[in-house]
Amino acid sequence: MNPTLSFGTERWLAGLLLFPAIGFGHHSQFGRYITDTLIELEGEITRVQWRNPHVLFTLSVTENDGQAVIWQIETTALGTLLRMGVTSDLVDVGDRVRIAGSPPTGAIKEMFAHNLLTPDGKELLMDRRAQIRWSDRSIGSDEFWSESEGDTSSPELGIFRVWSFTFESPVIFPETFSSISRDFDVNSYPLTEYARTALAAFDLATDNPTVNCTPKGMPTIMEQPYPIEFVQQDENITLRIEEYDLVRTIHMGADALPAEQLASSLGYSVGRWEDEMLVVTTTRVDWPYFNQSGILQSEAVEIIEHFTPSSDGSRLYYKLTVTDPAIFTEPVEQEKYWLWRPQEEVQPYNCLVDH
Repeated sequence: MNPTLSFGTERWLAGLLLFPAIGFGHHSQFGRYITDTLIELEGEITRVQWRNPHVLFTLSVTENDGQAVIWQIETTALGTLLRMGVTSDLVDVGDRVRIAGSPPTGAIKEMFAHNLLTPDGKELLMDRRAQIRWSDRSIGSDEFWSESEGDTSSPELGIFRVWSFTFESPVIFPETFSSISRDFDVNSYPLTEYARTALAAFDLATDNPTVNCTPKGMPTIMEQPYPIEFVQQDENITLRIEEYDLVRTIHMGADALPAEQLASSLGYSVGRWEDEMLVVTTTRVDWPYFNQSGILQSEAVEIIEHFTPSSDGSRLYYKLTVTDPAIFTEPVEQEKYWLWRPQEEVQPYNCLVDH
């Protein structure tokens, strides 16, 4: 074992190597479905759960031999569907529907749904990659996610507002976005030999670290594709994150020393202003992952973030720098931006555990 890693991280890796078949939760489509293939099913909905992290259906399908087979249907998160205009009143138990989606890689009868045709002929586009397949009465625009420019009406608000995700921005963890990951090699990170060994042992289909609504820690949580909000709270700053309903506190005073704080999944964050730019240094992180794709993280990690609002207030630029000598041979830097859309809010996430 690498002596610079914490005991907790060493113990986690040992468990991973010995017991690779643990369950998985959020982003569970990765590895389970053939993402470049679509199949169609037709049947009756027997159960529906409108929820985060993914909306779930069960579909009774009559096969060629006349036997009814239950398929497990998974699709996009509830928060995403609502923002696309796909609401829970459009589909109900007992509806006979047609569904197109990605088939399973294994023998389990399951699908990741992209399109759903309702009994009254409406076509629901349930994934931002979905194209109209059957009907010109479609619901599910992804225009909200594809906007490239934000509102410029209130530059005086600075950083303190709700900032919205857009797919027009670069992403800081391209390996976790399926539309990008097929062209991205996770091994391109500057990994130490120890980290490469751990990565080689990781199975994305079974070892996802956010199993059963386990919230992401830092820096993984900053990839989340939902709004965030900065709020001034006394002398400190609160960062509200929609995914998992998480709240980060950014300590702006010098009273508490990070080395004296208990470690946590989000770590201990200390901020300072450089003109309009908020610079945040986070240490004391005991979340043992850099990302969801198998790159570890030691408790010696230092995470530096730069949040810079544009002069017209339409964008919030973000730079992430991660230094962890046990995992990376050099600091890793990533950048992205959010947009300001005045109508947007941080919504309750209310992640529900799979049963």
